[in-house]
Amino acid sequence: MISRVNKHCTVELQALPPRIRQVRRIVSAQLRYWHLDPLIDSAALGVTELLTNVHLHAQPDKRCTVEIDLVPERLTVSVRDHDPRLPCIKVADTDGLTTHGRGLALVAAVSESWGVRERQDGGKVVWFTLPVPTAAPCPVNAAPPLETAAVLS
Repeated sequence: MISRVNKHCTVELQALPPRIRQVRRIVSAQLRYWHLDPLIDSAALGVTELLTNVHLHAQPDKRCTVEIDLVPERLTVSVRDHDPRLPCIKVADTDGLTTHGRGLALVAAVSESWGVRERQDGGKVVWFTLPVPTAAPCPVNAAPPLETAAVLS
């Protein structure tokens, strides 16, 4: 029996639109390397929404860290920033025409679970989890991922 080893990937960046696109590609490539192709769309959408929230709302700066953790049955994607204000899901408007404020609702819709936790340094971490498909094979003798840790500036 082959058991999956825990895996981790970290990317530090300033949450600006070009960097958000790069991180989306890094997350997709990392999941492809881990043979988790079925999770790519949900993980890429979720991390894009969380990074967009940092870009639009985080104070005093847009610096953040994205972490991807894989344990045998769950993938956790988290975004850590320096803003102490906690996000919340906005209640839908009555006319249904608003296109802003739906990011966390999208994260909640595509994930198994999500949440926010305060950090002792005054910032916060927003995270979501995705269940790992049971049929996903464990990578054996595969080439190293494009990036397992990166700093984008």
